[in-house]
Amino acid sequence: LLSSGETVDTYPLPVGIRTVEVKGNRFLINDEPFYFKGFGKHQDSEINGRGFDPAVMIRDAELLDWIGANSVRTSHYPYDEEFYRMCDRRGVVVIDETPAVGLFDMNMNFLAAGTGKESDFFDKEIVHQKTKENHKREIKRLMKRDKNHASVVMWCLANEPDSAQERAEEYFEEIFSYARELDPQARPLTFTNIMTAPYGKCNAAQFADVISLNRYYGWYLMGGAELRYSQKNFEEELAGWEKEGKPIVMTEYGADTKAGIHKLPSVQWSEEYQNEYLEHQHQVFDNCDSIVGEQMWNFADFQTVEGTLRVNGNKKGAFTRDRQPKMAAHLLKA
Repeated sequence: LLSSGETVDTYPLPVGIRTVEVKGNRFLINDEPFYFKGFGKHQDSEINGRGFDPAVMIRDAELLDWIGANSVRTSHYPYDEEFYRMCDRRGVVVIDETPAVGLFDMNMNFLAAGTGKESDFFDKEIVHQKTKENHKREIKRLMKRDKNHASVVMWCLANEPDSAQERAEEYFEEIFSYARELDPQARPLTFTNIMTAPYGKCNAAQFADVISLNRYYGWYLMGGAELRYSQKNFEEELAGWEKEGKPIVMTEYGADTKAGIHKLPSVQWSEEYQNEYLEHQHQVFDNCDSIVGEQMWNFADFQTVEGTLRVNGNKKGAFTRDRQPKMAAHLLKA
């Protein structure tokens, strides 16, 4: 409170984030360049399974402090509101994500079963009618609930849609336009781009303020003995994205690792391989001036549906599902 130009009373707020802005290929918080260091997460734990657990939330916050992280992405859905209150207090930056995940063909193939016809996901009229309206409703709910959390610095409107499809452009032009109309604070907008829509083939990145990439060079692509050669391919793709003149955040990169498996020379699933993989990724990031953040996938191992591609869940975590560090956690902390 000012009186005659003098401060006569003050009221402190437990938040430090005042402004957020994208300027060229930089991401600014409080007018200073910001670099995202952190993880994509899941609300999942060994005892309770999927869902909010206040004790696990505090444990995770302490581990984020321990490892030196400053940000998380709420993959792939809005989290419990207490999580955002905690991030406000602790100064953890949040990329807040809608539950729009799975916008690609395999989720809709049953609609065409028996017809003998193939149809791309974004060619289906039901997608441009019901799916799009549901998508908008979830964006509105997310922004209405979380707009006053200082920790939320960017909205992520979708995770890994098949944006290589031609009609994805029509779909996401409307989605991004709608989101911009809703947020009077004009936070930056993004979506996470999938590997099957690389630079030159993505029909939605032009609408985003920040390019967010989920990339697995050295794991799903050119993994194992080919790891050493994957850097060249990765750097070539990033050189293309740099031409957009926008900030780039690596929102996913990782390698499945079963805690306790050790092997030299390293092999996939060993802790040694996870460390080598991360070192290769970080070398690539350091060579790309437009990259303003790296969020490893995942913070901790999490349960998934059983199958031949998973060993009792997704094991890409820096921490185990019961929140104990793998070798990778110590590498990241260093």
